[in-house]
Amino acid sequence: MKVLLSLIVLLSVLLFVSSAPPTCYSRILSLSKEITESFKSLKNSKPVDPCVETLPNLYLDVHNYCVLAKLRNFVAQPRCQRVPQLSTLKEKARSLYTIMISYCRRDLVFLTDDCYALESPVLTPTDPSSTYS
Repeated sequence: MKVLLSLIVLLSVLLFVSSAPPTCYSRILSLSKEITESFKSLKNSKPVDPCVETLPNLYLDVHNYCVLAKLRNFVAQPRCQRVPQLSTLKEKARSLYTIMISYCRRDLVFLTDDCYALESPVLTPTDPSSTYS
């Protein structure tokens, strides 16, 4: 009986811990990943709208200080107003920018300010398209 009660308490604690609300930092990470993936799928969709082809690449690294300027410039671009997916993407980017500069500004730590690094994707070991020589 004691073992069963201990097991129930342990499962209750695990359930409580896993149901904790996301932190500001985790929200920023998930939203930046969502924006990057949405932009990648928009660029790879067929047929690609000519104005989408002219957009600069959008790879977001929330640990790079230049991401703030990148988001601000992306949202301010007047091109592609007629592409609904891009309008939705710009709204998400605007939300991420607002979260980063107001709600979570004290939670963020910028490890670099290398703006050139935001021009190409960051290859991670979990990324199936990454290759290591």
